Amino acid sequence: MIRDLIVNATNTGVEIALLEDQLLVELHHEKYNNNFAVGDIFIAKVKKTVSGLNAAFVDIGFDKDAFLHYTDLGAQVRSQKKYMDLGIAGKLNTHLLDHFSLEKDIDKGGKIADVLSRRDIVLAQILKEPISSKGPRLSCEVTLAGHFVVLTPFGSHIAISRKIKSSEERKRLQRLVESIKPAKFGIIVRTAAANKTVAELHEDINAQVDKWRNILSQLNKVEAPDKVLSEAGKTSSIIRDLLHTNINQIVVNDKGLADDIKLYAKELSAGTEKMVAYYGGRSPVFDQYKITKQIKASFGETVSLASGAHLVIEHTEAMHVIDVNSGHKVSTRTDQETNALTINLEAAIAISRQLRLRDIGGLIVIDFIDFKNADNKQMLFRRMKELMLHDRATHTILPLSKFCLMQITRERMRPEVSISTEEICPSCKGSGKVNSTLVIVDEIENNLGYLLNELDYQQLKIVVHPFVEAYFKRGIISRQWKLFWKYKKWVSISSDNNYHLTEFHFYNNESEEIKL
Repeated sequence: MIRDLIVNATNTGVEIALLEDQLLVELHHEKYNNNFAVGDIFIAKVKKTVSGLNAAFVDIGFDKDAFLHYTDLGAQVRSQKKYMDLGIAGKLNTHLLDHFSLEKDIDKGGKIADVLSRRDIVLAQILKEPISSKGPRLSCEVTLAGHFVVLTPFGSHIAISRKIKSSEERKRLQRLVESIKPAKFGIIVRTAAANKTVAELHEDINAQVDKWRNILSQLNKVEAPDKVLSEAGKTSSIIRDLLHTNINQIVVNDKGLADDIKLYAKELSAGTEKMVAYYGGRSPVFDQYKITKQIKASFGETVSLASGAHLVIEHTEAMHVIDVNSGHKVSTRTDQETNALTINLEAAIAISRQLRLRDIGGLIVIDFIDFKNADNKQMLFRRMKELMLHDRATHTILPLSKFCLMQITRERMRPEVSISTEEICPSCKGSGKVNSTLVIVDEIENNLGYLLNELDYQQLKIVVHPFVEAYFKRGIISRQWKLFWKYKKWVSISSDNNYHLTEFHFYNNESEEIKL
């Protein structure tokens, strides 16, 4: 699999697209001056505790109070509060914890009021950005993420990524980290640490300890609520997380940003800066890599599949619902069960991509086309699990129910990516909306393939807007000739000046319109 990261710098921020074999699978937008991003660390003030929720509402400077649940306090929250009080009072001489006396861990089943009270000052990290009407979600179990390790103050454990399968490599990393770990800091060893030397691991640990030193230096200088450490920009964090997953190239359309990314990549792993390339072409970088067209085709309530089937994606406050619809384009050459399996497997590929692309989180219910064969249900379940292995978000997939419904829960950390793909209609001037003109040709060709292959029409005529006719007929080797070579059947294309831009109709050899 070839993975490319395309970075588009705009006036308002940075758009980041991840392509897998030229197919868009993730889309991120980093806005400039985003003050409340996942990973940011704040000195926060407790506003109130709510025993019924076993949680506290905390002021971090956002217009809505942040939410801090008891389970997100972390076992060492009392030690952290003690450290905070000493730091604010200016009584700490070092950021290291060698001689710091840790407090007793809190009870896992305890009450929020036993640990926090109104006006308490805590060190809190954003777990989830503000979503809809909700404020950020926080954790007091602060983590400082590097490329190879994650540092957790006031801990002592060493955890190795489960994605490192080799038992020998796990033991080696355990021994190395134990020998270089600072006292009273926990370490989580990331997948990227596999086969790295002790010097590389030590350098990464020291970089995270320096972040902790920076936090301490601000404790007696700032007043709650205030940010004391900002997570690396989304561009940097995505590069950090993906760099070990065989990225082929990183293409950036801004020279200054490209140079910054090269320096950052070199710091993470020497030699990786060579994969960063500056794009200075005339056309926009997202157009050059066909990302704009994929965005137009992939967002919206309805998503078309190559077979002619489609997905309908809707969301409520409680869940997302995805309906797999075969439409009218069902193959007449195979039985119903085989048709259902073929369409469902194709839909599974599209759904796994849509979850990543839109960053859909929470509860997702998928209504697949009904099966009768239990083996087919199991095949679809296994296939969905395989497809979701590429998803970096934590998720759980349940087998299909009696009614062919599949339930998925997926971690939600940021607001869902929602892009309007509709355009102002050239006919009604905005009183209605039409689908994007970028995908009109794909829609025509999908319908054409169905008519020629499945319904076996020998002669067809398409009537379209003059602009669309010119698109099909332009060039020495036109798109019209390519259709002939593909289907071995000639398709006549003509235009009607009265048609609007996205209007088209099919006719048979007797000039009768074919209704789709």
